[in-house]
Amino acid sequence: MRFRRLAGLLFATFAFAAAPRPASAEVEIKLGTLAPAGSSWHTLLKEMGQKWAEVSGGQVKLRIYPGGVVGNEGEMVRKMRVGQLQGAALTTVGLHDITPEPQAVGVPLAIASYEELDYVMGKLEGTLNQSLEAKGYVALNWADVGFVRFFSTHAIRTPTDLKGAKLFAWDGDPKSVEAWKAAGFSPVVLSSTDIIPSLQTGMVDTVATAPLYALTSRIYQKANKMSELRWALLTGATVVKKDVWDKVPADLRPKLIAIAREIGKRIDAEIRKMNDDAVAQMKAKGLEVVKAEDPAAWEKAAAEANKVVRGGVVPAAAYDQVIKLRDEYRATKGKK
Repeated sequence: MRFRRLAGLLFATFAFAAAPRPASAEVEIKLGTLAPAGSSWHTLLKEMGQKWAEVSGGQVKLRIYPGGVVGNEGEMVRKMRVGQLQGAALTTVGLHDITPEPQAVGVPLAIASYEELDYVMGKLEGTLNQSLEAKGYVALNWADVGFVRFFSTHAIRTPTDLKGAKLFAWDGDPKSVEAWKAAGFSPVVLSSTDIIPSLQTGMVDTVATAPLYALTSRIYQKANKMSELRWALLTGATVVKKDVWDKVPADLRPKLIAIAREIGKRIDAEIRKMNDDAVAQMKAKGLEVVKAEDPAAWEKAAAEANKVVRGGVVPAAAYDQVIKLRDEYRATKGKK
């Protein structure tokens, strides 16, 4: 009797081991972005999704929602928190709703060139990744959006010209609004998806944004004067909720990250070129590029804003580290 029971147990164990295992569960990542449909950023994100599907044998699927159809960046972050989205391609403005450190790279007049940016991010990226992971997110890649210029219905040459403007400000970040005010400006707090209607009604007349976004969103058609001043640098990251990322088979994750980083580098190269091309295209359609004047006055306005930014918008330690690395680059590679 004992022999038969033992034989039965061994047979059952063997049969279980030999039986075909169920395939790994499919992981679907719904990813939101403000990048307009058909833009370079959107196209490259779609390519990333296609490569993920190929490498994973269809186990990981990326579904992209472009053009703000799932809301502004603050809404995307809220939707990730409740599971309606699993990822988003965000600028540092949206990332600030997760953790404030990444926005330190884009404070007013801190970074003056892409060479400075590459140096700073090369030293800082690992730390920024850790700050996001501590909040439950994985950074797949980092990429540029471009240098922020002032697009307005009137010429902005000096800070005095900007003081009378109705300046768009992102909602959900009251300290940034306070920083605009500290610099002497008059922010109008709105959702990013309300920029165009607000320009049409006159609720705002000035938008600080990158040229490529001004072109693809057609901001320049209403705000047809662009200051050449590089007020700030807008960067971003593609992030995924860590609990969702952990569902991806462990052996696949490094491969998918490698694809995402390669796409991030291509986004950088494309966006940098296309921001220059965007200015040329907008000029051909009537955009006036306005020469900035009185650099000392702009530096003073930025310094007043940064008194609020440092320790208010971004942690003082993160702000100080960016300035330290920037100055380190300037000391070794040349002046601003």
